[in-house]
Amino acid sequence: MTHNHYCSRPKTAARIVFLFLLFAFHCLPFTALKAQVAGMNTLSLLQMPSSARTAALGVDFLSVYSPRDISVGINNASLIGEGLHRRLQLDYVGLFSGSKYCSAAYGLDTRRFGVFLLGLHYYGYGSFEQYDEMDVRQGHFSASDMALMVGWGMHIDSNFSIGASLKPVLSQYDAYRAFAFSLDVSGSYVSDNKRFAATVQARRVGAQLATFDGTVEAIPFNLAASCSFKAENAPFRLFFEMDHLTRWDLGYNDPLRPETHMDPYTGLPIAKPWYDKATKVLENVARHASLGLEIDIKKVFFIRLGYRFRQTLEMGADDRTNINISGFSYGFGLQTKRFEFSFARRNYHLGQAPNFVSLAFKI
Repeated sequence: MTHNHYCSRPKTAARIVFLFLLFAFHCLPFTALKAQVAGMNTLSLLQMPSSARTAALGVDFLSVYSPRDISVGINNASLIGEGLHRRLQLDYVGLFSGSKYCSAAYGLDTRRFGVFLLGLHYYGYGSFEQYDEMDVRQGHFSASDMALMVGWGMHIDSNFSIGASLKPVLSQYDAYRAFAFSLDVSGSYVSDNKRFAATVQARRVGAQLATFDGTVEAIPFNLAASCSFKAENAPFRLFFEMDHLTRWDLGYNDPLRPETHMDPYTGLPIAKPWYDKATKVLENVARHASLGLEIDIKKVFFIRLGYRFRQTLEMGADDRTNINISGFSYGFGLQTKRFEFSFARRNYHLGQAPNFVSLAFKI
């Protein structure tokens, strides 16, 4: 972004950053304590990867200097840049059992007030048969979630930037409706050579304003940090993300697989080996981490790979005759002066791997 977009009053920019962080962490004790990482939450569509590039790299949001790529700004408003002006991106995902996810985003540079990103996300769950309490068929009904997005980014100086995205969400399941809002607040650093970028983001700070049946559901809050690095003259870039930083233990106790085994003769817990605690610590760290690799072939063709360890643990099959590919993702991208095309396939578990397609161009 050029110097015309930098904040001319550093003190004012610092106050804006402080207020953003204060609001995010003021809401943190309420959202973090109620969040169920391995359970169901409202605003589930906001946890869906919104672009093929993000899905292929296995991360929730991208921290990389890529001024023409809308997929960066959709989930990381602090890296919304002037290169997104009048660019449009369309995304489509074919999900499970007829469900589908699609989104559109458009960039607008106001020159004076910064760059805005306007978007629409739609999650359709398909059509279902409806029955009454006497098991008499009443017809069909549909279910869907829809979210608007208004993202804004501003550069404080040549290295630091801030941003925020407001996303009101409407859920409609037959005659039942619910409404909520979510706010993402982020701050990023980009090195002078543009080869390193890092972001800290408070994601999905919000509340449910209208409920289905009077029960307020949890908002899936997530405090995360992400970075990317490309060595000089290297044809690849590495991505790394740590999510759910407000919650150390992301595991859960499976009643069919208890962690504590009892001695059938004494009735006492069986002592675990000395290295069990160290292994548990490393496993917890790995559950937070996501890794991605993007190979650049002459800045035209891109090959992308990603891995999420927690997804491998949670979605792996018991059948040991099959290789556990849960958590792995891959894809490719094609970039020209006129448009950008990306494809990704993300392995949620052994039986389901949705395809992501993104197309971006300037209008």
